[in-house]
Amino acid sequence: MKNGPLHRYRALVEEGHLAPDPAQLLAAEKLELLANRLAQYEPPAKTDIFSFFTRKSGEVPQGLYMFGGVGRGKTMLMDLFFEAVPFEPKRRVHFHEFMAEVHELIAYFRKAHEGDPIPASAASIASEARLLCFDELHVTDIADAMILGRLFTAMFETGVVIVATSNSHPTALYKHGLNRPLFEPFIELLENRLEVLQLEAATDYRLEKLQGTPLYFCPSDKKASKAMRETFERLTGVKKGSPAVIEVKSRKVVIPEAAMGVARFDFEDLCGKPLGASDYLLIAHAYQILLIENVPVMEVVHRNQARRFINLIDTLYDNGVRLVISADAQPDELYTIPDGGELFERTASRLIEMRSQEYLERVRGDERAEVT
Repeated sequence: MKNGPLHRYRALVEEGHLAPDPAQLLAAEKLELLANRLAQYEPPAKTDIFSFFTRKSGEVPQGLYMFGGVGRGKTMLMDLFFEAVPFEPKRRVHFHEFMAEVHELIAYFRKAHEGDPIPASAASIASEARLLCFDELHVTDIADAMILGRLFTAMFETGVVIVATSNSHPTALYKHGLNRPLFEPFIELLENRLEVLQLEAATDYRLEKLQGTPLYFCPSDKKASKAMRETFERLTGVKKGSPAVIEVKSRKVVIPEAAMGVARFDFEDLCGKPLGASDYLLIAHAYQILLIENVPVMEVVHRNQARRFINLIDTLYDNGVRLVISADAQPDELYTIPDGGELFERTASRLIEMRSQEYLERVRGDERAEVT
């Protein structure tokens, strides 16, 4: 495929933005094969499961499940694939947000229709996307675990193709979870309908690109802006990212610039708008690294922005998101509002910790969650 995921991956290597890596190359080759198969795939015109049975078996391309350690390039490769493949309709979504939507759909169809709401929910999902790319597929919630087998069976029967990333092999999902035997048919389904590929890259590339480089630029001037732009380019391999929108249920969060799991914001984008903890959580789940520019010294006129900034840093910290900032002062001098200084002390402490090697090496909170 011209300008497909393999071509784009090789270009990033040739330009020096990525180090050559056999495991990543193999994954890019498999994604290229899937992109070629999707170019020949015509999904069922209807979204009910019965329309699928009139088609010849074997026409639905086998999806791909990539698993491996943090920072091995899984998200980067899936994003290359998603951006390159011309197949429509398609959707990329964090698995946690997807399951929140699923529960809402099931509740709706349970009230609106008699019978099992899961096939109707699957048909609704398929009507919006026949290619689903899931980032960070992990299962910790028993409510999710109990419906995933039937939900994915119904989605596959409507001709949906799935690409997923995960830290865990399918057999390790929901390990030690309550009633896990009821979850095991979902594991078998994944192994039958998706090719399972371990990304065995030896290096945490996100960590490698951040090590030894400044993560906090002060003051936030033209020199800092240039450094932030260079940092974004080094992390992503592109001079400028593209705008994006994260949408879950009825909520939409606009991302001014993003590429390869990295998002770039101005302080006002995140704290000058009426965003809350749930919006920041969507961002934390969607991106591994955030660049935030032009953080001001917060005075009385910035009271609302300061409150949002505290919530934002708490959310990023709790989820292990790596952070690069340009600000007008050092963390302990950012807050000058008469009240609330004690609360901001924690924020300042976290901003300092988020520049440390120990924090950079920390596994993201939503990836290390485990059911016991």
